[in-house]
Amino acid sequence: MRRLTALSFAAAIQAGVLLPAHPSYSASAPEPVEIALEEPKEAKLSGFVYRPEGKGPFPAIVAMHSCDGLAGTEGPLAERYADWGERLAAAGFVVLFPDSFASRALPQQCTVGQRSQRSGRERMGDADAARHWLQQQSYVVADRISLVGWANGAVAALWTVRPRAHKDAKPDFRSVVAFYPGCRRLRDTAWSARAPTLILIGAKDDWAPASACEQMVAGARGRSARTAIVVYPGAVHDFDHPSLPLQARTGVAFTAGNSAPVHVGTDAAARADAIKRVPEWISR
Repeated sequence: MRRLTALSFAAAIQAGVLLPAHPSYSASAPEPVEIALEEPKEAKLSGFVYRPEGKGPFPAIVAMHSCDGLAGTEGPLAERYADWGERLAAAGFVVLFPDSFASRALPQQCTVGQRSQRSGRERMGDADAARHWLQQQSYVVADRISLVGWANGAVAALWTVRPRAHKDAKPDFRSVVAFYPGCRRLRDTAWSARAPTLILIGAKDDWAPASACEQMVAGARGRSARTAIVVYPGAVHDFDHPSLPLQARTGVAFTAGNSAPVHVGTDAAARADAIKRVPEWISR
């Protein structure tokens, strides 16, 4: 388990690791797509795909949104996902964002009493359906598809890559990145992974405590594919957002007493490290 120090972040900033929030990208705008779901039959999962320039084939990523949903206030994708989609496409990855909530006419799932979608069940199916869809595209390398998730989507990703009793006939996910997942239940069910998994989380995250994820990773040692965790000093939930001022949120589910405020906001150093670390991990 790795905890980065403040000194290492200062060195990263001085070395020019921090990238601008909105650089000029060469990737195309996201394309709307529809993905067939295995269950229920004939159901469709909507989503958006970012593609690099050229014919490919390219490695690909299934990207799972948080409990706030995929859409933004001014576009089909919230700012965080548009930023990551553009960055990763410019780096040579196809990026598919399935919309687990809008496809089912569901609102955001963050607040107390709002949860009707289970990250360990329906969203696992969404991740697999998105992978299968990508594997049918001529511009995708079928055996180089990774899985990235944020918060609730990160929990779904971690459930998705647990060892399975049955073997999927198609190539499996190559690797996983989970941003600030809630690890308590996964830890308590003796989680392990069948694909290399990287967890990125803030030391001061009071919505999804880093300690539970550290315990989960430690418990999986020796019976899991390679798993690593990076805990960013001073960072809170949503640290990779391009432009989110530090603020408190109230009424969110799965905190102490389901009523305690939690803190969210961009952390420039943690974000810079994640921007560099994510493509390195999924390019292995």
